[in-house]
This record gives sequence, structure tokens and C-alpha cells, in this order.
Amino acid sequence: METLIAFWSILRKDIKNYYLKPPNISWGIIFPLSWTLMQLIRSSGNIGIVELLPGLMGMSVLFGTTSMLAVTITFERKSSSFDRLLLAPIGIGILVLAKILGAILFGIFNAFMPVIFVAFLVNLNGIKWSLTLIAVILIAVTSALLGLLVAVSVEEVFEAQTLSNFFRFPMLFLCGLFIPLDRLPILLKPISFSLPLTYGVDMLNSAVMGISNFNTLFSIFLMFVFIILLFYLCKRNIEKKWIL
Repeated sequence: METLIAFWSILRKDIKNYYLKPPNISWGIIFPLSWTLMQLIRSSGNIGIVELLPGLMGMSVLFGTTSMLAVTITFERKSSSFDRLLLAPIGIGILVLAKILGAILFGIFNAFMPVIFVAFLVNLNGIKWSLTLIAVILIAVTSALLGLLVAVSVEEVFEAQTLSNFFRFPMLFLCGLFIPLDRLPILLKPISFSLPLTYGVDMLNSAVMGISNFNTLFSIFLMFVFIILLFYLCKRNIEKKWIL
């Protein structure tokens, strides 16, 4: 019971202090909207807006979760508030889950903002919503863990943001959002197949447009493998750099 109370207290504090701030909420709305308008203007309206959804949702989740964790973790580390959490009588695993859950919820919120906008323009009855939700949740979890892994490795916010961009932008171009996987150079395909976003985007493409490169169950399995691996790396880094 004490663990559950501690978990909820950490999550509630993060949501209140970071995620419910007006700039963050507005950013979650403006980012997908600006990308949608940019793509429509660039294509002069000749591209199906539904085709934009998987990319917009994937980008919104990736940037939303990693950006927020880069700010919250590094800020709390610098102010020593995270050190106080480490002294609390709860396990590191519970602490990690509590810290990333707020970012996961924020990422899911960001992901469905483009859907709300597009719903006013076209009929979305053909989308497989259950698969879409599963894909968004898995992308949010892996992105949050990636953001946490970066945040625990640096000391300043600008360092976390810079390091995050080092892997975020290559992921956008290697995961199938802009360039189909079958058109990637042979040397880049192994890198693409080692990125969790590749399989999350593939599930979104399958749910929204009925096009996929991998079996859905295979993609879900690999996403869980990435989640376990990233969770272990985050937990190990916290124990190694902040405790021992």
C-alpha cells in the first residue's frame, strides 16, 4: 500500500508541476497541427490527409515524451529533488515507472491530437482503433524510456535535448515515416530494424492504411523486448550513476 501511495504521489506531482502547464498543453496541440498544415501546403492538397496520420502520430509521441523527460529529469537532478526521491523507501523500478508514466500519458495525448483535427476533414471509420491504441501506447513507452535513458546520462537540459536530437531525427528518416523501408539503402536497413519506432510506425500504418511490412504480433513482441531492454538500461544507469 505504501508503494502504491508513493507511486501515485510521484506521478501526481509530475503531472501537476510539469505536464499540466499551459505551454506544454498548447505545444501538444500546435506541433501536430503545424506539421499537418505544412504537409498540406507543400503538397498543394494532392496528398491524402489520412496518409499523414501515422507519421504525425509517431512524431508527436516521440518528441512529446522525450522532450518532457529531458526537462523534468535533468531539472530535478540539478535541483537535487530527484536525490530525495532516491532516499524514499521504494524500489528503483517503481520510481522509474512513476517518472515515465506522466510522459507516456502526455505522449498519448499528443498522438491523438492529429486524429481530432483530421476527423473534421475526412471519414476515419476505416481505421482499426484497437491496433492504433496499442501502437501509440507501445511507442509512448519506448520513447519515454529512451528519453529517460538520455536524461540520466547528462547533467544539463540543453545536453539532454542535444543528445535526444542525435537519435530522434535519424529515427524519423529510418523508421519508415518518410522513406518506405523497402527503399532504404541496404546498409541502413539493419539500423532501421534495430529501432523500436520502426515497428510502432508499421503498426500505425497497418491500422490506418492497411499497409505493413511486419506481422502485427511480431511487431508487438519486439516492442516489448525493447521496453524490457530499455527499462533495464535506465534502472542500471540510475543505480550506477546516482546511487553507487
